[in-house]
Amino acid sequence: MSFRSKVRSGLAATVAALALVGPLVAAGSAAADPVKTIVMVHGAFADGSSWHKVIPLLQAKGYTVVAVQSPLSSLGADVAATDRAIALQTGPVLLVGHSWGGTVITEAGTDDKVAGLVYVAAMANDAGQSFIDRTKGYPKPPGVESLRTDSSGFVSLTPEGFARDFAPDLPAAEAAELAAVQGPIFGKCFEERVTNAAWKSKPSWYIVAKNDRMLDPGLQAFLAKEIKARTTELESSHVPMLSEPEKVAAVIAQAAEEAGAALGAKQPDQAKQQQ
Repeated sequence: MSFRSKVRSGLAATVAALALVGPLVAAGSAAADPVKTIVMVHGAFADGSSWHKVIPLLQAKGYTVVAVQSPLSSLGADVAATDRAIALQTGPVLLVGHSWGGTVITEAGTDDKVAGLVYVAAMANDAGQSFIDRTKGYPKPPGVESLRTDSSGFVSLTPEGFARDFAPDLPAAEAAELAAVQGPIFGKCFEERVTNAAWKSKPSWYIVAKNDRMLDPGLQAFLAKEIKARTTELESSHVPMLSEPEKVAAVIAQAAEEAGAALGAKQPDQAKQQQ
């Protein structure tokens, strides 16, 4: 064989080898991609600004943060708003939900882009369950007495309820501001059942608010165990993202790091299956 033939043969072998290992290289690159985008879903009686203390802390760590503005008119509408936010992002996403927002991320979290779920004093339904279904068997939270429903069926919280039940560990002026900008929720939302439970297939984290007067802390502890979440307990009211923003941001950042590691561990297995 001539020198030129040997070179051609060697090049052909190299190209063939690269074709075989290409998927592995690509998988390795995907495995190295961290979770750097966080999509946050607020709860009832709130809006996207409820995350305003946590957002700059995460941005300072290099994360892209998006706070969904949920219409609170139906589960489907809130999930659709979350889906749109996820669709605009590049790369894997960490979903974070507070209170009612936990129900929303439980349904929306099955999206392929979602790498993990963080529940902040939040509901985590099972498939076929509503928010109300999940609370059965647990004490009625004191804050329920502060709810009021208008003629259109939208539920809001009284200013006194915000100070006493929703955010008692915040300064009175801040609780009053929250009451002023609250987002009423359509009461029937709490009766709507999720069709998917993303926590069954995605890694989850849970922040239990031990002094919560809106969602029973015992129920929160049960949910965290039920979904096999990495759990953090805080001596907080229903709004730890406002009363303990540094601790909440630390949990979210840790979740993003661990979710990225889990993706990295999964990629080589997928590459092997494709061979």
